[in-house]
Amino acid sequence: MSSSESPAAQQSPARRQRVAAYAVLLREGDDEPELLLTRMSPRTRIAGRWTLPGGGLDHGEDPRDAVRREVLEETGLHVEPGPLLDVHSVRFTGPRPDGLVEDYHGIHLLFSGRVVEASLEVEPHVVEDDSSTDLAAWLPLSRAGSLDLLGAARHALELVADGVAVPLRSTGGTV
Repeated sequence: MSSSESPAAQQSPARRQRVAAYAVLLREGDDEPELLLTRMSPRTRIAGRWTLPGGGLDHGEDPRDAVRREVLEETGLHVEPGPLLDVHSVRFTGPRPDGLVEDYHGIHLLFSGRVVEASLEVEPHVVEDDSSTDLAAWLPLSRAGSLDLLGAARHALELVADGVAVPLRSTGGTV
């Protein structure tokens, strides 16, 4: 160790792994299919970027229950998760907003999903107070592709283009 390096500089970055579940929700729009997206709020380090509705699993929580909970909090819509479409992973090392350098590994479970009948006429809106989301909206696929998307949302668009993700019909009843 050189005299200019502190012991902290010699240590490996803190490791953090986060498992999250997201819904790929599509509907038929006027001219083209639309994807439900959410925008990150200013309380995050990635304000203004867009992603899929969803988020981190609570300890012991079933991923499909997390999708239902997170989508409701972020969009006001009740949904029913469908099959797992794919798993997306991201890893980077860098500083958090508090300055701590971490080795971050995000694992994203991407589920197809459908809005239940009771929520079909509901305009997406953020329900959770002090949320990491500040806007939820159905966006035409062509517009969604031009936004500043986080990796999971970009991957979902690839799944749509490949025909893996397709609009699902609504379900009867409530969740």
